[in-house]
Amino acid sequence: MEKINAFLNFNFKLSEGIHITVKQILLVLIVLAIATFILKLVKKVVTKKLSEGDELKFKSVFLFSKYFIYLIVLLVTFDNMGINVTAIFAASAALLVGVGLALQTFFQDIISGVFILIDKSVLVGDIIELEGKVGRISEIRLRTTRAVTIDNKVLIIPNHKYLTSSLFNWTENGVLTRENITVGVAYGSDLELVKKLLSQAANNHPSVIKYPEPLILFTDFGDNALSFKLIFTLNNSFEASIPKSDIRFEIDRLFRENNIKIPFPQREVYINK
Repeated sequence: MEKINAFLNFNFKLSEGIHITVKQILLVLIVLAIATFILKLVKKVVTKKLSEGDELKFKSVFLFSKYFIYLIVLLVTFDNMGINVTAIFAASAALLVGVGLALQTFFQDIISGVFILIDKSVLVGDIIELEGKVGRISEIRLRTTRAVTIDNKVLIIPNHKYLTSSLFNWTENGVLTRENITVGVAYGSDLELVKKLLSQAANNHPSVIKYPEPLILFTDFGDNALSFKLIFTLNNSFEASIPKSDIRFEIDRLFRENNIKIPFPQREVYINK
């Protein structure tokens, strides 16, 4: 028994003013084990009644909060055992400052991730455009967001990008988006026929929504052409490049059949001899 007591009371001197015994170490481990059990129980009870989407958000926030809870439990336990917590902080102040600076971006990502999950500015399934890259959100984690591009590449986006860059959420107002195609026709063309053919090219595509109807705008008298913009609605903006390409093929076919010319810039050069 005396050997056990001697072992439990064996003193580790970490630094001046900071001493810890084996018994205190075991007590800390027991307290952490109890805290872990309680946290798992709370997590199980709360997530049981949540939907799949809300459960994912709760787990991400819970993971972030768990480490703060562990830290508070440790500090309270140390204080109750008579360990000088102030001395611990003083001894590790320089280290904590260095670690804080090194992990500054890491903590920015985590805090941004919490904001994203709370205000729901981005959800799984949304189509976003960030810094010229477009992808469909597949997973939102605490530090990063994963999005899949149309060519099946995975974008791993640090969450702090949402706070420092302009983000376009293509689907926040719904899955329908307005797309457009610009085209120029030669001067002297039958403009009513051009309008009819552009509308026909859009309506012929199965991905184009019939209502609202395609809109044709006469946008400018250009240097070499009369400029038109064809505006139409799609229900799958993520793959918009495919129907837009199809419609361009259809416009070219209809224009050829009806002798509508798409001009190209021409320059005349005079050489004086």
